[in-house]
Amino acid sequence: MRVSTPRKQLALDTNVVLDLAADADFAHEFRESFQRAGYALRLPPTAAGELHEQFLNGPTARKREQARVALANLLTWRILPLELTDTELAIAERFAEQVLRKGLLPPEEFHDAVLLGEAALAGIPLLVTSDKHLLNADAEGLALAFQDADLPPVQSAHPKALARALG
Repeated sequence: MRVSTPRKQLALDTNVVLDLAADADFAHEFRESFQRAGYALRLPPTAAGELHEQFLNGPTARKREQARVALANLLTWRILPLELTDTELAIAERFAEQVLRKGLLPPEEFHDAVLLGEAALAGIPLLVTSDKHLLNADAEGLALAFQDADLPPVQSAHPKALARALG
């Protein structure tokens, strides 16, 4: 049985955490305002893996340093890891394969599709991202994909738009 988690949660894409590491004002304003409003910010396993990969093999020294800063500050920023079982991770990957097969995201965006599945399995309705592939994805097609997979739907939203909506 899973430990009780806060009802108000948001899943974060890798790019949001890298924006925090780059000291982007909008990212810190988003984080601080949502945490003040009682939201728990969660880092899905795929995003954590992407951060680790960027730290080890990022294309530039700047990217590697941003990943290092992000990894070192997750707890300071009160961003909690999203823990999923091996079975849940497998379900998220199978969901991602279906999303790609239906053409809802480009084939090279497998990890983005997995992030959606991971958030759904954790019952988190929003994935915060600045990734245009996710933000511009066919919302109706994704809603059907979630329904076909018997998963709750997850929408993608930009941190700036969410901060404006929170007011």
